[in-house]
Amino acid sequence: MSVDVTRGHVEDTKLVDALSERYLAYAMSTIMSRSLPDVRDGLKPVHRRMIFAMQQLRLDPTAGFKKCARVVGDVIGKYHPHGDASVYEALVRLAQDFAVRYPLVEGQGNFGSVDGDNAAAMRYTEARLTEVAKALLEGINEDSVDFRPTYDGEEHEPVVLPAAFPNLLANGAAGIAVGMATSIPPHNVGEICDAAMLLIRRPATTTAELLDVMPGPDFPTGCTIVEERDAIVRAYETGRGSFRMRARWSVEQGRFGTWQIVVTEIPYQVQKSRLIEQVADLMEQKKLPLLGDIRDESSVDIRLVLEPKSRGIEPEVLMETLFRATPLESRFGLNMNVLGADQVPGVRSLKDVLQAWLDHRHDVLLRRTRHRLEAVDRRLEILDGFLAVYLNLDEVIRIIREEDDARAALMAAFDLSELQVEAVLNMRLRSLRKLEETEIRKEHAALTEERTGLLALLDREGLRWKHITSEIRAIQKKFGSGALGARRSTLAAPPAAIDIAAALPVDREALSVILSQKGWIKAVRGHGIDPESQKFKEGDSLRLIVECQSTDRLCCFATDGRAFTLRAADLPRGRGDGQPLRLTIELSNEEDIITLFPVNSDHRRLLASSAGRGMIVREEDMVAEKRTGKQVLNLKDGESAQICVPAQGDHVLVIGSNKRMLVFPLEQLPEMTRGLGVALQKYKEGHLRDAVVFAQAQGVAWPDPQRVRTMADLKDMMGKRGDVGRPAPAWALRRPRKAD
Repeated sequence: MSVDVTRGHVEDTKLVDALSERYLAYAMSTIMSRSLPDVRDGLKPVHRRMIFAMQQLRLDPTAGFKKCARVVGDVIGKYHPHGDASVYEALVRLAQDFAVRYPLVEGQGNFGSVDGDNAAAMRYTEARLTEVAKALLEGINEDSVDFRPTYDGEEHEPVVLPAAFPNLLANGAAGIAVGMATSIPPHNVGEICDAAMLLIRRPATTTAELLDVMPGPDFPTGCTIVEERDAIVRAYETGRGSFRMRARWSVEQGRFGTWQIVVTEIPYQVQKSRLIEQVADLMEQKKLPLLGDIRDESSVDIRLVLEPKSRGIEPEVLMETLFRATPLESRFGLNMNVLGADQVPGVRSLKDVLQAWLDHRHDVLLRRTRHRLEAVDRRLEILDGFLAVYLNLDEVIRIIREEDDARAALMAAFDLSELQVEAVLNMRLRSLRKLEETEIRKEHAALTEERTGLLALLDREGLRWKHITSEIRAIQKKFGSGALGARRSTLAAPPAAIDIAAALPVDREALSVILSQKGWIKAVRGHGIDPESQKFKEGDSLRLIVECQSTDRLCCFATDGRAFTLRAADLPRGRGDGQPLRLTIELSNEEDIITLFPVNSDHRRLLASSAGRGMIVREEDMVAEKRTGKQVLNLKDGESAQICVPAQGDHVLVIGSNKRMLVFPLEQLPEMTRGLGVALQKYKEGHLRDAVVFAQAQGVAWPDPQRVRTMADLKDMMGKRGDVGRPAPAWALRRPRKAD
């Protein structure tokens, strides 16, 4: 009688340990088996398994189509133990030419549209592989990659595909794992091949030199990429950044001086129907005062017609208002976080990604060469046995007819191996012709020559890289030309800033913008508003009042270092409570507004973080009328933006929480448009408490606005930017500075 010793066994474990262990296992599974692509073939497991399953079903580009339901069934039944809906969605995306730059699946039936329409059910659609997918699989049966058991142990699947096609950069990737994500835009394969061959010729090539031949993304939907080259180089060097995409448009002239704008390409991953809905909603809310109408005249190609309110409006001004308020201008993030050959995730530069693909192709070439060499050696051994037989055919026939153990007798008589004897015994009688002997000698000579070449390939690394270069050139010729290979996206320098305020029909009047402690904002006519007369919701109170004009733009600077722009004319009016500021700008609940001020193109601001780093920024450079704002002050982990004050003067006063003060000339601070800034004051412990800019001649009204401190009061505090400073006088510690 057997006893189950584990029954009733209880092991005490801390809940935090149990949760950590299980969540870590889930996180690693998500990272490695679902969300991040492999740097070598650019595929996630579901895509790799799908392509391999379609190859096993013989769905080659020249074969007939099969139902997608059959493909999905094989994938989830043999390789990918997940739901059929998710697998079919992945299949559909690989077939959409507006979603994938070089489709891996050729679909037949309804596979969705750029309008956002869903694909038909898998029982109605059919699919087969494209030539691009065939290139990814090339050599998979020649021991070029490792295989592993499937989830149930009944089949085997490739760990990675041979990937003769540079799929990761060509088609890009996107995914969200646990604690990390990836976002890689598609690129032009002809340019990728040029960059790869350049890297083979000159391994010390820099990112900037690679970008000379591979200038940036190439999106399936075209559009124009407007980004500074320095920003593009920095993004590809670090593996993180973003690209600004704008719709492609032109002006069509009509009768009697009328005109209309025609949009023929929209940014990548923007749904056309959703875009039209958003524009229509903004027109209804009167937030696009220059636009008269929008029509969709698209057929196969995109054609959106935009009509102005009046023909006196400049087309550039109209489009600028649309770019600022609608997805006609969008950003695509770059985060080249991928799994390496060792299955370790990491953010890689463009050069690292290209080198990883080239190293993979080098490994594939070595494995294929060794596999072919083994096959050639085996065949040569058999041919040597055949030639020995043809010299003594009569003796061979006698042995086979008379000897009891023909195998052993043949091995002894002609010094043959077991492989050779097996081949001789299996030879058909009609192969004993004289002509057949001639063919065998020709094959033997050809294989001997091939063997010499294979040995040279294994022995000389330079020859291998030359062979890889020829393979890349073949891929470039096949996929980098014609309609499929032609570049679709245009790269251009950022356009000059356009002041649209003058074109907007807004009456100029004095306004006072009121912001409450809980983030409610409204505008009241006139200046000199009595703060005591303002009413707020229960538990709320006044934070600040900003006097401006209705034609002004207001800048909100937040603790996450972002700047947001509001139009004073768009703010709610009247005696009500206004509206939450977070409905207008995308600001998380963890962040807060530091200050609010009207933008003046002639003024500058001092921005500083809690770590004591700061810089000078022109107010005009802080303008960003997207809801997501503009990252002006970059921050490190655990830091927050703390100071945004006018930079009108010639000296800076800084004080830290360690009660040390420093005064230094303003000219020691750089003027930047975006960045981490430089050290204002060093802290062994503590953080920046306050900073203010003042003119030496007038002194500083700080911390008490009613009391001005002259340079004589501050002479002991003078120093250089980045110094520790001196102990602050008692008057500097009495009260905090009031909001500007």
